[in-house]
Amino acid sequence: MPDPDSLLWGMIFGAIGLGYFVYGKNQRRYVVMLLGIVLCVFPYFVTGLLPMCLIGEALTLAPLVLKSQ
Repeated sequence: MPDPDSLLWGMIFGAIGLGYFVYGKNQRRYVVMLLGIVLCVFPYFVTGLLPMCLIGEALTLAPLVLKSQ
């Protein structure tokens, strides 16, 4: 049975990913749309809480870093 904390963080990153996907689709920004899909899917493959949070934070901040370049 999955840890409740992992389920919560997976749901949070999935919601952020859905927002990125919708934004990227409306603005035709395909990198943001792809990051949204990855944010929705990666919690299924990462089981530990710490790796999930680190990967999720990196993916969440990636559009901001890519936009500034």
